[in-house]
Amino acid sequence: MRFCMITTFFGPHSFGGDAAYVARLSEALLKRGHSVDVIYCQDAFEMIRGGTPLRAYDPPDGLKIHRLKSRAGAFSPLWTHQFGGPGLKYGRIHKILKAGCFDVVHFHNISLVGGPSLLAVPIQRPTVKIMSVHDNWLLCPLSLLWKFNREICEAKRCVACTLHGRRPPQWWRYTGMIDRALRHLDLLIFPSKHALEIHRKFGITNVKTAQLPCFIPDAWLSGPEDTTCMADLPARPYFLAVGRLVKGKGFQDVIPRMRDFPEMDLIIAGDGPYREKLHQLAGGLSNVHFTGLLDFKELGRLYAGARALIVPSLFYETFGYVVTEAFAMGTPVIARNRGSLRELLVQSDGGLTFGTLDELAAAMKSIACDSALRNRLGDNGRRALKAHWSEKEHIDSYMDLISRPC
Repeated sequence: MRFCMITTFFGPHSFGGDAAYVARLSEALLKRGHSVDVIYCQDAFEMIRGGTPLRAYDPPDGLKIHRLKSRAGAFSPLWTHQFGGPGLKYGRIHKILKAGCFDVVHFHNISLVGGPSLLAVPIQRPTVKIMSVHDNWLLCPLSLLWKFNREICEAKRCVACTLHGRRPPQWWRYTGMIDRALRHLDLLIFPSKHALEIHRKFGITNVKTAQLPCFIPDAWLSGPEDTTCMADLPARPYFLAVGRLVKGKGFQDVIPRMRDFPEMDLIIAGDGPYREKLHQLAGGLSNVHFTGLLDFKELGRLYAGARALIVPSLFYETFGYVVTEAFAMGTPVIARNRGSLRELLVQSDGGLTFGTLDELAAAMKSIACDSALRNRLGDNGRRALKAHWSEKEHIDSYMDLISRPC
């Protein structure tokens, strides 16, 4: 079969989980003899990257990548942001879709590559059109449902919140454009039950939906090739935190707790606009270390050696990719008792949850001091990964969904 993935960020020009999923799904399909094209927007990445470095990415053999880059630069994704359509990218995208004769067109994060109107781009049937939800963009101009950068959004104040986030309002969100665009899909896919429920709560009800969790590639289940420490990896026991350095990820709640664990280290892997604030917060704490962006092999070694992965996200994660990555390495997780993170840990019994900062400190102490508990939770997570979030499980379910989308 011929697949086309359309997403805003990909490969070296990406920030996190949405691009990782597209890369992993594409490679898994290629391994099984399918053809895969990926369309993404470099202009969008350059517009918002700030000081984020390019990611290391080695595309698999056979993957055909269409990198959209316009002479208009940032004006192209800005047009999409403000008007909800592909704008200058329409001609190229339409040409690729028309020439490709794709069996499946799979939309992912389309926020700056085409907006909701991209879903209405003419595609000759019987092409199946599906979309995966990687964040809360369908509901929220800032994609997070994290109001005023301080609280979960329960009642929308989108214009005020968008201005507070120093973004221009998206007036097209008040025209019914998203509802109309979703009618062009055969299926809208959510990676967790919680994400599906939140979207239904906020009115996404006019499209067929399905739940399909993300997966970890087979290569991760073999464990890291080399579990010896990298040059800058502390020899002492350590906790690990992984993700984009933004306030909503909650790393600022973990750093001060390290004052109570002088015999252990905290390693934070990732980059982002909140980097300097976190460095300032960690000032004077010699047991807090920042690695910047790492490739998957380096992350695998970090996961494998960690006492636990800490996931303190304040906003609603739609899945929690880092949780399953830790499980692949037999490492338990300490996560905030919220949304899909709670869902993953209840399903796996692969870690501990916390609501308050005192509960976070208690969970850290439990895993730091009790090796039997740490190993039991890690083993539980790895077993759950094989049962629910493996590559084979995912691809089998994925192919079943696209064979009967309507």
